[in-house]
Amino acid sequence: MPETEPTRHLPLEDLHEAAGARFGPFAGWRMPISYPPGVMREHQHTRAEAGLFDISHMQLVEIAGPDAAALLSAACPLDPAALGQGRSKYTLLLNEDAGIIDDLIVTRLSPERFMVVANAGNADGDVAHLTALAAGRDVSVAPLERVFLALQGPAAEAVLTAAGHDLSALTFMTAVEPKADWFVSRSGYTGEDGFELALPAAAAREVAAALLADARTMWVGLAARDSLRLEAGLCLHGQDIDETTDPVAARLMWAIPKPLREGGAYTGAAALARIRAAGPAERRVGLKPEGRQPVRAGAALFDAEGRPAGRVTSGGFGPTVGHPVAMGYVSAALAEPGTALSAEVRGNRVPVAVHPLPFTPHRYHKG
Repeated sequence: MPETEPTRHLPLEDLHEAAGARFGPFAGWRMPISYPPGVMREHQHTRAEAGLFDISHMQLVEIAGPDAAALLSAACPLDPAALGQGRSKYTLLLNEDAGIIDDLIVTRLSPERFMVVANAGNADGDVAHLTALAAGRDVSVAPLERVFLALQGPAAEAVLTAAGHDLSALTFMTAVEPKADWFVSRSGYTGEDGFELALPAAAAREVAAALLADARTMWVGLAARDSLRLEAGLCLHGQDIDETTDPVAARLMWAIPKPLREGGAYTGAAALARIRAAGPAERRVGLKPEGRQPVRAGAALFDAEGRPAGRVTSGGFGPTVGHPVAMGYVSAALAEPGTALSAEVRGNRVPVAVHPLPFTPHRYHKG
């Protein structure tokens, strides 16, 4: 069925219109897909200098109260008590079968306060899930209305500092509240150094204007965000991971603390332990198609003998690496880098090789 018309609008939509954005629907939102420079230029500019993304479609949720850590411990394979103040952690919201409801970033703001960043298409369901788990606990689950901007690229720190926001003390996966109703983390979805800034709409307009006044910064849309994250080997929920995939097959066990991999009090713990013991039937892998033709999501994969071997979940062209890039799932026995496969594209078989992830090195600022 065709995607339904978007119903939600970004608070800064007029700024994107003034910048000449081309819009399209995404997760129920009217989102800027690209700008006049084009996807290739936006992608390359982010890798070279600083790209500014409006990610206000994503949902910030404040978890607060004496039982805040207990709630998160029940919802995710996470040890909130071990998370230092101002520290962020990538984690997963699992169902009883260890399927991935969503992937989240959780930040500890104080002993009894956490910030959760959820994906746009899952936000309402995530809030409902957390609210249900909060029953009987002394904790609040509060979705926040904020503009959410991401400044990504090697010049991000210098651009922010020049705009009057010196956040150089932050390192990758740390965060701070520099002002009331502001939340800033050193993180992102591109593989580059960068920051994500959540702030009230009025302040966001001023910050965006100051950042864009710097010649090193340009607006970047959803299309380049996708090619950037794909080169970086980062999952998109709803494509590369969903409620039918588990952390073992998705190769996301690194996100789960070792003591919780064998079990725990969180939803899905028993199922995850069983999956680990049995071993996964399939694995998420990087895929490098031969030639210049991209292999898109949904393409079937075949082994060297022509037998079904898996599926492509994300694919496109990688401007940084100069060749097509993709991710998908293959039978566990075929997951080694270098394994020769083929993908079906418009009735033809395109040679594809399993490739290590990421395609381009991460350049996070780890201090």
